[in-house]
This record gives sequence, structure tokens and C-alpha cells, in this order.
Amino acid sequence: MTEPVFFVPARRFEVGEIAALTGARLVDASQEKTVISRLAPSGEGGEETLVFIEGRKNAARMDSVRAAALLCSEELAGSAPPGVAVLASAKPQHAFAMVARLLFPQASSPQPVTGETGISPRAMISSGAVIEEGAIIEAGAVIGVGASVGRGTIVAPNAVVGAGCSIGRDGYVGPNVTLQYAIIGDRVIIHPGAQIGQDGFGFLLGPKGFEKNPQIGRVIIQDDVEIGANTAVDRGALSDTIVGEGTKIDNLVQVGHNVHIGRRCVIAGLTGLSGSVTLGDYVMLGGQVGIADHITVGDRAQLAASSGVMDDVPAGERWAGSPAKPMRQAFREIAAVRSLVEGMRKGSKR
Repeated sequence: MTEPVFFVPARRFEVGEIAALTGARLVDASQEKTVISRLAPSGEGGEETLVFIEGRKNAARMDSVRAAALLCSEELAGSAPPGVAVLASAKPQHAFAMVARLLFPQASSPQPVTGETGISPRAMISSGAVIEEGAIIEAGAVIGVGASVGRGTIVAPNAVVGAGCSIGRDGYVGPNVTLQYAIIGDRVIIHPGAQIGQDGFGFLLGPKGFEKNPQIGRVIIQDDVEIGANTAVDRGALSDTIVGEGTKIDNLVQVGHNVHIGRRCVIAGLTGLSGSVTLGDYVMLGGQVGIADHITVGDRAQLAASSGVMDDVPAGERWAGSPAKPMRQAFREIAAVRSLVEGMRKGSKR
């Protein structure tokens, strides 16, 4: 059986074009007509293939390059094998990503699963829903009473857009996504299985056990946000849960009720944000970070993977560990413990 090809290049590019588009320097101008139609890792190139290598620490990989063209940093430009067209760039990976977006535009923006256009006859559109011309509502999708979907947005099979929810233009709501009590901006991508606007985890201990504290807030997702598969964003209890413009959230992330996430943050997978956490702008969270409730993380702060955050993090600082603390302090403590263990081990051998 022939293996399926999921991504076909939009067209072929010449190396001279790539140099002009990315601002890279083509080392040998005579190679400007070299054709590129594929991308690959540096060790898996071949005919019409572009690869990239970044930084002197990866210099050893230059010997294994078997590609038509190579994007690399200036310091490596003279080390490429003969016959490879070399494009020297200050940021090779960024330039490579730009070429990837041009070659495979469909890989950057999710497409309809069924290939349908307009409103599928097998979708369920409730009374009073507003679907702008140019939106795509695929088979099995449900649009609730009074909901709205903007032009260019795709609502994939079996997605549910709850009553009164609004979705802006040129977005994507993936298969099996549920939206409730939510207002979604333009160009928002929500990957399959994400759950937006369900109850926050609000319970009070009463005489007969835990009693539900009704969650009557909303979820506000601003423009250009991307939310990964199977991520959950709880609606607010009284105030709103907010995800700021340009923020990117990975798969399997928990965003609790009343959380406020700033602009252009990056949150890696398996992270958990407890209720009423506030992240400033440009915050970066590694995988499996856990943040206790009512914590504030300042602008441009960074938290290393698996950090357990129990105190406010000042703007611009880098923290690590559990409980998290400034990174240098955390590493000093790790080194001290390692030294102590080594000392005990040597002492036991005497």
C-alpha cells in the first residue's frame, strides 16, 4: 500500500528566492537557481531538500548534511559539504520556519476535516444563531441558541458552541471541542478535545460535605491565541477567566477559574494554573509547572519545567524547583545536596 502524503508543497522555491524572503546571505550566488520543494532534519536531506543547523554546538552535524541547501549561522557557513547551497542567517531556525510556512501553509492553519464549505446539512444550528458568510460549520457540529461564528472560522465535526457564545473571524474550533459561556476573539485556534468554559473547581465544605459554589463568570479569549488539545479553561466564579492576545497554550493544560493570563505568554504541556492565578505579559512556563491559587507571576518571568510555585514571582525573574525559588538559588541547593551525598558515599567506603 502506498503511504499517504499529508502535506504537499504549495509550490517550489529557488534558493535565491529564499535568500530574499528570509534576509539570509547566499554564500555562492551561482547556486541561486537551486530548487527547494522539501524540508528535512539535517541528517535526512536529499534532492530538493532544505535543512538547517544552528549554533557552534551543532557544528559536528555539518559533516552529515546531504541536502540541496542549508540554512545555518554565519560561523558555520564555511563548513558545509561541497555542492550544498549555503544560506547564512543570524537566526537559521526562524528563517527555516518562515520557509516552512510558505511551502506548507496548510500545516500552519488547521483545515476542515470533511472538506465541506459553508454550513453542512448535517450540522445542528439552533434558532437565533448567527453564522457569517464564509464560516464553515462541519457535519456533526452544534451551534447553540444565540451563538455567533465569524467569517473564515471553521467549526469542526462534533464541536459544540454553547448558547450565547461568540467566536471571531478566521479561527478554528477543533473536533470534540466544547465552548460554553465564552467569548472568543479573531484568529483563535482551539485544538481537538479542548474544553472551554466548564465549571471552575469551586466547592465549600458544609455540614453534609462539599457544597457547590456556583460559577457564574465567563471565559474571554483574546485575538491570536492558540489552545492545545485536551486543555481545559474553566470559566470564572464571579469575575472572568481571561487569556490575553497572542498567548500559546500547549496540550493538557489546566487553567482554573478566574485566572488572568497576559499577552503573548507561552505555557507548556501538563501545566496547572490554580484559581485566581495572574500571569503578566510574555511569561514562559515549562512543562508540568504547578502554580498555587492567588499567585501572581510578573511580566517576562520564566519558570523551569516541574516548578511548584507557592510564592509570587517578580517580573523578569527565572525560578526553578519545588517549591520554586530563584534559579541560581535552586541550582546552588541542588549542588549542595549532591556534594553532601557524594561526601556521605565516600565516607561510607572508608
